[in-house]
Amino acid sequence: MTDPLATIKRIKDEHLSIRRHLKLAGDSVADVEAAGSLQSAHAEWVPGRPHDLADKQRKLQQTLSFLDEGLRNHFALEENDLPPLAGDLLMRALIIDHREIMKQLGDTRSMVMTMDVDGLTREELLSRELQVQQAIEHLRGLIEDHAAREQTLLYMLERALQEG
Repeated sequence: MTDPLATIKRIKDEHLSIRRHLKLAGDSVADVEAAGSLQSAHAEWVPGRPHDLADKQRKLQQTLSFLDEGLRNHFALEENDLPPLAGDLLMRALIIDHREIMKQLGDTRSMVMTMDVDGLTREELLSRELQVQQAIEHLRGLIEDHAAREQTLLYMLERALQEG
């Protein structure tokens, strides 16, 4: 097993690492970074601009794809390295969060990828865009709440290990 304090530091570093762009596919994305990326995507998704919608939809699909890949890698790191430190019950709780986040991410990706706006009235277009905004905001909230719970857990584990 690797050094427990090094494991905690690595995970905490990922959580605190907020960047403007997601890493390339294959790298991991910290929970906080994921929420920041979603906030940027959410800000660009302004209802009522049908001429910009195709571009916004494409950008959002790309962001969600990178987010999916990155969170899978980040969650795998946690699920592989934290069990000896956190124990069965806490790991089960973290995994429940991970599954909920990934389900919401999948639902949001599906919504964005299958959204066809051709021939929609302005009201229908605004309704679809609002649905996407709400899905992104819900996903962002799940990620932020999860990151806050994990930070508390990591702080407690780190403190216990340092105190000996």
